[in-house]
Amino acid sequence: MIMQKFGPGARNALAFVHDLMVTALAWWLAFWLRFNLEVPEEFLRAFASSLPWVILLHGVLFWKLGLYRGLWRYASLPDLRRILLAVSIGAIAVPAFFTFAALAVTVPRSVFLISPLFLLLAMGGSRLAYRAWKERGLSSIRAPESVPVIVLGAGSVAATLLKELANSREWRVVALLDDDAHNRGGEIMGVKVFGPQDQVGQIAKRFSVTQAIIALPGESHAARARAVDLCTANGLRVMTVPSYADLVSGKVSVSQLRDVELDDLLGRDPIQLDEAGLHALIDAKCVMITGAGGSIGAELCRQIARFAPKRVVLFELSEFALYTIDAEFRDRFPETPVSAVIGDVKSEKTMREALMRYRPQVVFHAAAYKHVPLMENENAWQAVRNNVLGTLVAARAASRAGVEKFVLISTDKAVNPTNVMGASKRLAELACQAVQAESATAPGTQFVIVRFGNVLGSTGSVIPRFRAQIARGGPVTVTHPEIQRYFMSIPEAVQLVLQAALMGTAGQIFVLDMGEPVKIVDLARSLIRLSGTSESDVNIVFTGLRPGEKLYEELLTNDELTLPTPHPKLRVAKVRPPDSAQLLAGLGAWLSSGEEMMDVEVRARLRHWIPEYSAPDANEARSRMR
Repeated sequence: MIMQKFGPGARNALAFVHDLMVTALAWWLAFWLRFNLEVPEEFLRAFASSLPWVILLHGVLFWKLGLYRGLWRYASLPDLRRILLAVSIGAIAVPAFFTFAALAVTVPRSVFLISPLFLLLAMGGSRLAYRAWKERGLSSIRAPESVPVIVLGAGSVAATLLKELANSREWRVVALLDDDAHNRGGEIMGVKVFGPQDQVGQIAKRFSVTQAIIALPGESHAARARAVDLCTANGLRVMTVPSYADLVSGKVSVSQLRDVELDDLLGRDPIQLDEAGLHALIDAKCVMITGAGGSIGAELCRQIARFAPKRVVLFELSEFALYTIDAEFRDRFPETPVSAVIGDVKSEKTMREALMRYRPQVVFHAAAYKHVPLMENENAWQAVRNNVLGTLVAARAASRAGVEKFVLISTDKAVNPTNVMGASKRLAELACQAVQAESATAPGTQFVIVRFGNVLGSTGSVIPRFRAQIARGGPVTVTHPEIQRYFMSIPEAVQLVLQAALMGTAGQIFVLDMGEPVKIVDLARSLIRLSGTSESDVNIVFTGLRPGEKLYEELLTNDELTLPTPHPKLRVAKVRPPDSAQLLAGLGAWLSSGEEMMDVEVRARLRHWIPEYSAPDANEARSRMR
């Protein structure tokens, strides 16, 4: 407490004076013990004459070797190693000095041996004693007001967490749980490892705990999800340490806890990316992202910035969305040149000018309307124009501008589509393949299509809606008790898009490994538990399937097959090739029309281009959607 009252300079000075004083004390104790506690007068004079030189030599060593960089309250092995080095050098330097300096001082040789031992004990012991006193003192101060907490995990990360929380006024760790039998019964920082994680309920009752921390960043996703499930099932509010990647990179410390999110439960283990290949694809190149302000587009921008592009062109129709991602880029990636362009992908002039001005080598086309019910009624024509005409215009402009690779972000709803949005994305895929075939005689742009399912927390997705409903106290609305969807996190989806962009060649459609489908009602229940409430407090209400909505999404059409790729989470779809000339001519004539079509006409045209498209009405959907 005393040293906390001083600034860093004053604390260093106090520590320096302390070490000089213990140096003098160690020197005296060495004389004292050498002569069995009775130092003869002549050696008292030798002690007095030699002491200033001993203090001076040690003082220079202590300062030069950086003994005052660390704080005593955090004294650790590196500090003790520096002390050992300084004392060891002093043990050699002091007798050498008295030997070669020709001073009229007689120091017994045993003093040179005994003094460093006392000095090492005094300097190291005082620091460790101060740290122990500090931690016990803070513990006793915070105990009445801190929250008792259980930590799941008893590995190195948990040990670091306990050290960092030792001085916390907010949390007090009362128990550790670990599935490794070798750790049980042991202690970390005085906290006992009680048993396996499935005992969390009884341990929580024993210590009256309502909060748990998951300290398993290096474990598999399944192991972390199980730990969260055990805690939430026993009514505990759960927090977690940062991800292993963030800890290793040094971005954050272990004690920077965060709430458990849904993607902690539904996400998968980290994706292995071809980092060298992605650098070759992006490094020192201009990359353009359409729809840069959307959920997928913005994450694409962030991850592309990791690979040192020459320039990132943010192409976006929404002024606010463009401002947001542009501001984020300038704050987080100031070293990456950015161009923010407001534009509509349906405008041939705007797309042509942007591509000719910046000459991007790679284009990611993420601009799209994607909300199924919103596009199904009253907005079908706008959905087709934006998703199909926008893709066609962007693809042709990219081909003419000499873009090396054009990547279309597609969706699982394009497979056997039952809604306008899905059908429009399937038609966009066909348009890309047709443009690829159109330019096949003159090799140029490679068009790659990446098809995946729902992403957690994207704009307009079900997760933000559920969270808002829970915050209002419910009810949470789910369309059907059996409705299922594939989910992955936005970062995971974008990583696989980048990997597919690297691997893809002309006209290929990549299908992402989406894992197992998840029932939407289970998502709702998980979110309710993670919010700290229960279904008795927040009801779930089933409202019935909406027009164009399936119970189950598919990733491949009936006549499609997939082929494996070198990446375990990517497969290539084998699809029927479009009649390119007829498709492009027909789409151009249809979509360039200035007249807005009625929804029924749009659906009829979609059926013409996509035979597998079916659009049952709302009544049929409840009985036959599969």
